Amino acid sequence: MNLPRVYPLVSIVIPTHNSEKTLKKCLEAIENEDYPRNKVETIIIDNLSDDKTVEIAKRFEVKIFQLKMGRSAARNYGAKKSKGKYVLFVDSDMYLSKDVVKESVDLLESNETLVGLYISEKIAGTGFWSKVRNFERDFYNGTCIDAVRFVRKNKFLHVNGFDEKLIGGEDWDLDRRLRETGSVDMIRAPLYHDEGKFDLEKYLKKKKYYSTTLEEYVRKWGNDDSIVNKQLSAWYRLFGVFVENGKWRKLARHPLLTLGMYYLRLRVGYVYLRLRNWQFL
Repeated sequence: MNLPRVYPLVSIVIPTHNSEKTLKKCLEAIENEDYPRNKVETIIIDNLSDDKTVEIAKRFEVKIFQLKMGRSAARNYGAKKSKGKYVLFVDSDMYLSKDVVKESVDLLESNETLVGLYISEKIAGTGFWSKVRNFERDFYNGTCIDAVRFVRKNKFLHVNGFDEKLIGGEDWDLDRRLRETGSVDMIRAPLYHDEGKFDLEKYLKKKKYYSTTLEEYVRKWGNDDSIVNKQLSAWYRLFGVFVENGKWRKLARHPLLTLGMYYLRLRVGYVYLRLRNWQFL
């Protein structure tokens, strides 16, 4: 006799701050997931937005907490308030493809050794440079530059969640600590990062900010740590990640996108050179 399938509860945690431009699409995508709606719990941790973020969120079936806290603390708070067996961390400018939750649950339910999953990220935007960003981001999926998003709640709590002392590299740090407790994998269904129209100055400013917040992450794991050296080395970030495991063939197939990608990489590198953080690429 075939027993009816049991659908475990999945909690989706979304930190927000003045996210009115992207939140509606993010929440609509969750509602359209190919998974029982009553088995998906959406939790928003809002960092005291002064736009229409909360107003938009209230149009959906979500739990809202308004607290003054950073991103890592917000994610931890949301996970602790959640009731799901699994927790998925999503940014407010991201939206899921319809099979993300189902595929993630199926994979974790079928393999108890898995503690977390990577979800391939695609850049959604307009214009040539958004295509370049999407081309670049595809090389990072499942590498040490990536980080798990869908996790077993009990394992997340076991490793004490995100390190709230870290501003930069907090997702890398969590990924590493989770991997010490079990194995990880990647699903096929992607999520989309809505970057809108590409703004080079805004992009470089963001990279500059993150470059100045990684020092605590480096101190935590050590300058001689092999993974830190890959994540932050000029060689790996400019060459290694793009050619390993036969990925160089993709560069050869798309020469124009490759040139655009290296232009952006070199602009970022110049920013870090000026900061004397040349290794943070």
